[in-house]
Amino acid sequence: MFPLDIRHPALWAVLVVAGLIAPFAVYPIFMMELLCFGLFAAAFNLLLGFGGLLSFGHAAFFGSGAYICGYLLKEWGLSPELGILAATACCALLGLLIGAVAIRRQGIYFAMVTLALAQIVFFLCVQAPQTGGEDGLQGIPQGRVFGLFDLVHTVSVGGQDVPLTLYLFVYAVFLAGMWLIYRTVYSPFGQTLKAIRENEARALSLGYRVERYKLLVFVQSASLAGTAGATKAIVFRLASLTDVSWHMSGEVVLMTLLGGMGTILGPVVGAFTVRALHNELASLGSWVTVIIGAIFVICVLAFRRGFIGEAGRLLKKDF
Repeated sequence: MFPLDIRHPALWAVLVVAGLIAPFAVYPIFMMELLCFGLFAAAFNLLLGFGGLLSFGHAAFFGSGAYICGYLLKEWGLSPELGILAATACCALLGLLIGAVAIRRQGIYFAMVTLALAQIVFFLCVQAPQTGGEDGLQGIPQGRVFGLFDLVHTVSVGGQDVPLTLYLFVYAVFLAGMWLIYRTVYSPFGQTLKAIRENEARALSLGYRVERYKLLVFVQSASLAGTAGATKAIVFRLASLTDVSWHMSGEVVLMTLLGGMGTILGPVVGAFTVRALHNELASLGSWVTVIIGAIFVICVLAFRRGFIGEAGRLLKKDF
């Protein structure tokens, strides 16, 4: 029987070491892309998988984080860590505004409200001169972390230049985000969220202020999605309308369901799967969407709990 689950420190140690080795085995830029989208999907899962709230507008926070961080680094000359912190704070405020309106509705009405408000954010990104319109923000400087570590610096490994400093920075942001999500899920706050997800009426009858819990998890999920978007903007030195479009909102739903909704590692695995498929099938053009859609249908029929959810059920472990 598999001896570990997500609460066992040895499993975390194995995953951390695997992440440190990864840039020497996988193309580093691609690996950093996976980490950014993995954190985005995990942040979304905090809202959907543990809070039971399906948002169709989470790209608003991912894209806003990318634009805000990119603008602050490019125009104000902020350092990368301050840029990410500022973008996270702004996305938390945006999440508070959108969440305060959306949580007043439930089910499909909640999803439609989040989609409508996200489309307003998309419109503002198209029109605002600070975002670069349809061209997006390009040439975002990567800068130095704490004024000491140059993110442009590379090391030569096997005749190949590896941006090790940038990778370690992105990996540290990813681990910090995942640790925060883990601590939230296994805290009394997280257990209350699960109770609200399972039976909101009973939670109300027990005296819990349900709307306050929903708003708090919405803000936390939005801020972490903004962190992921800001980190991606630094990696690719670009913030574009793709990051804030409704297509991105749909893709993060797909990542979460494929990997396993309501698990810690599932959304990360789902994000890795979807982005890897995009990368490997890029030569097929628009057929990528059709193929990924077909894979999604097959996976939903065969793995109703997602990859990690089904693995956890078979091994009777919590992942």
